[in-house]
Order: sequence, then structure tokens, then C-alpha cells
Amino acid sequence: MMNSHKQLFYHLRLFLPFLLLSGQIMGIQADTTNKLFVFGDSFVDGGNTPKDGSIGRVISSYSGSALAPAVPLSDAWKEPYGKTFPGEPAGRFSDGRVLSNYIAMHLGLPSPPVPYESRNDVPSDDLKNGINFAYGGTGLNDTIVPLPNMTVQINFFEKLVEENVYNVIDLSNSMAMLSSFGNDYLYFLSTGGTVWNVRPFTRKLVDQMTTNLIRVQRLGVKKIAVTSVPPFGCIPVLSAQLPYSCLFDLIFNPVSTFHNNLLKEAVTTLNQVTTDGTTFLFLDLYESFLSVISNPSANNITNVNSGCCVGVSKDYSCGNVDENNEPKYTVCENPESTLFWDSVHPSHVGWQAVYNNLEKGELGRGRLQF
Repeated sequence: MMNSHKQLFYHLRLFLPFLLLSGQIMGIQADTTNKLFVFGDSFVDGGNTPKDGSIGRVISSYSGSALAPAVPLSDAWKEPYGKTFPGEPAGRFSDGRVLSNYIAMHLGLPSPPVPYESRNDVPSDDLKNGINFAYGGTGLNDTIVPLPNMTVQINFFEKLVEENVYNVIDLSNSMAMLSSFGNDYLYFLSTGGTVWNVRPFTRKLVDQMTTNLIRVQRLGVKKIAVTSVPPFGCIPVLSAQLPYSCLFDLIFNPVSTFHNNLLKEAVTTLNQVTTDGTTFLFLDLYESFLSVISNPSANNITNVNSGCCVGVSKDYSCGNVDENNEPKYTVCENPESTLFWDSVHPSHVGWQAVYNNLEKGELGRGRLQF
């Protein structure tokens, strides 16, 4: 009888870890909810950028350069941002949803991941969908915006993992998205760099992004997506300087193409050498944007050249008001007909159109499904 008890204990000891991991002991269920962790800038920022005007003042010091960021960051918390969704400013750089919202929908999440800055202001249960670490105006490296760059954002994530806010099971049922729109380039160009000597800088950026992807992988995330940069020549703040359609731009778009080719090669290599089951996915924003621009009527878009919300002069931008709180911007009559909301960022409808094109590509092939 004693031997049989010892054998039972021995087998239970071997099997107990598997029972615990599967959440099937004592009625406890492991949280296998899909999670999304977002790192990046204003293209995916869910509301981390501070509401106070200090960041906007930093940017305004660069206003002498047409290549400097054209939207004071605190304005994302001001009207008319959020006009379409949720109907009021929410800290997103659009009149509605941004790319991270649509990726959350793709994963079937009931709500987008909580902004990192709000993590202590919400019930802990709200963190089950993941966290958005992105800050508008930031880059892979430091930019003119004194907010956490992507390396620091990943540090925040690593600390939460160390604190067991997210465990091994959570991470195995999660996706990370790393997005860098190009603020590093804006900083490079506004501090003396040119498109003619940018390639060594591009190589360093792609190396840094590759390092970031590997860091997130080593933390245990099994599905990792990285976005390409968009066609820079088609962003209104830059395309306004072109005397022809951005589709024919041979100044700014080649910078995007070179960057994206290097990044795609890096992602291909990571998938080839990875042995732990991690999937890396390249989300081609460049081609998705070009598809919308070359065939806007497919998405009921009529304006692909300028933002819907713009300043009344070059001294103002969307969301600016004067000392009497009077708007110093204008808003187009039909935001749903424009690709861009302001001089940099896509509109709610614009992001929907770009996302639809991503769905037709890698995103729609099921490689991010759990």
C-alpha cells in the first residue's frame, strides 16, 4: 500500500506542473485571452502623450524647418481630434481610430490595449488585453520630442514581465506590434541631414529595429509584427513641397523604399534563424498607402493630398487656438472623404482603408492567429 502511494505521489509530482500551466487544477482557469503589446509613435499611440503643452513648446522651437513635426503633440488631446470616434479628444492623432485599434480588432480583442500611462488608473482586469507603450513624436532613437523612445518602451514592458504582471502563458498568447513612422528621419533632416546622405543612418535604424524585435522575442512573445515606413513623399507636410503627384516622387519615397527593403530582409532572416516557434511579420504600410492613393475611389476617398484639419496659416496647425480660445484651424466638411486627418496623420477612414489593404496581404493570411 505504501509503495502504491509513493508511486501516485511520484506521478502527480511529474504531472502537476502541466496541470497548473493549463489552469485545470482546483477550477482555476489560465488567462488565455489574446493580448496586444504596442510599441512606437503617433501612428499607433493610444493616448500616452501628455496633455500639457510642454511637448508642443519643444516642437514649436523647430518651426523654422518645414521638415519638423507639424502637429504640437498636446493637440491630440484637444478638439477636433477624436471628432469621429469616440466623439471627443482621446489622445490619438486622428479624428478617430489609429492603426493599433484596427490591429486589436483583427485579433478579436473586445477593446484596444490600455495606454501605459493609464495602467494604474484602470482596474487590473483591463490589462488583460495588453498595453500600448507607444508615444507620439518618438522614434527608435531619441528625437526632438522628450518622451520614451522604443528602447525605453520595451524597458517598460520588460519591467512588467519581471513583476509578473504578464506571465509565460500571457506572453505565449500575445502579439507585439512595433511601428516606427519615421520621426527619426524628421529629426535627421531637421538637424542638418539630407536625403542624399541618409543611407548609413537608415542602416543604423534598421539594425536598431532588429535589436528591438529580438528583445521582444526573448521576453516570450510568439507573434511579432513590424510595420514598414509609409511613402514619405505622400505625407502632406512633405508632398506639399512637390510640384507633382507623390506617386512619382523621386526624393522622399526612395528613402522609404531603401528602409523597407532592409527591414524586410531582416524580418526574413529572423524567421529563418528562429527555432522557438516565434513568427515575425512584415506589415507593408508603404504599399498599403500607395494602393489607397492610386485608387482612392475604392474606399470612397476623394482627397489624398492634404489634411482635413489644417491651420489657418503656416503658423498654426490642427487643434491650435488663440488667446481667446478661438480656433486657428479649419476642418473640412467631409472627414470621411479624406485619407489624412492633419498634415501628418491618416484619418479614421484613412486608417480603415490602409488596414483593409493590410488584410489583403500578410495580415490576412492567418499567421497572427492563435
